Amino acid sequence: MDSDPRRRFAEELKSARELYPERRLTQTDAARLARTSKSTISRMESGEGPIPPELPAVLDQVFETDGLFKRLYEETVAQSFPAIYQRRMELERKAIAIWEWSQNVVPGLLQTADYARAILCKGDPRADEAEIMKGVRARLTRQEILRGAAPPQLRVVLCESVLRRHLGQHQAMRGQLAALLAHAERPTTGIRVLPLDAEAHFLLTGSASFLTAPNHVTVVCVEAHRTIGILEEPEHVRAAQRAFEDLMGEALPARRSADLIRDQMEKLT
Repeated sequence: MDSDPRRRFAEELKSARELYPERRLTQTDAARLARTSKSTISRMESGEGPIPPELPAVLDQVFETDGLFKRLYEETVAQSFPAIYQRRMELERKAIAIWEWSQNVVPGLLQTADYARAILCKGDPRADEAEIMKGVRARLTRQEILRGAAPPQLRVVLCESVLRRHLGQHQAMRGQLAALLAHAERPTTGIRVLPLDAEAHFLLTGSASFLTAPNHVTVVCVEAHRTIGILEEPEHVRAAQRAFEDLMGEALPARRSADLIRDQMEKLT
């Protein structure tokens, strides 16, 4: 079987269309059932261009493929990340709980397109438009796990400096802050802000993501510039978890955190 998920997606789509139970479907027929365009179906079958993030689930419904297209799509997105990030993305997709501590920028799971674009442009000034947009789409696709039927429990602690550090135009930063407030209203998401005058802590040297698998085993992902480390030793994981819990204790309560985010947003009008 082909190990390239993008190529498999193309082949499975063509096969599902041609072997449709009632009759062989044309690309136009498939587009009508999936509520998209014939050109989109054609591009997906040829393996050209991105797969619209909302379509895999629709295709699974149309062709009754039990999540096949959604799984292949997620694998395709994971492969779009550099190899060192792919295991982290796989762990994130399967996680039942995610804790995020960030002292520099809004975590990728919560970034808007404009905010992500600003980060990617600053991170790689030589990247062309196609590369930047590929990175933006990959980050936005990660957020599908938050909109699924069983989203992970997400707990986020942001350093106050994240809110004050303007990336992109004021409108982009205002949109990002508004998105944080919207995320915070989800019943499975909690966002809290660590004040600038908080005491020094164990996680001071960098951001960290805690990913808990369905078997309740947690790993810690620590990222730096173009590199990532994954801590799996139980002793180190427990120490990092205690540090995160300490941060939660030092952070502002949810309501006060939201007020601070809103205040920063209003300053950008």
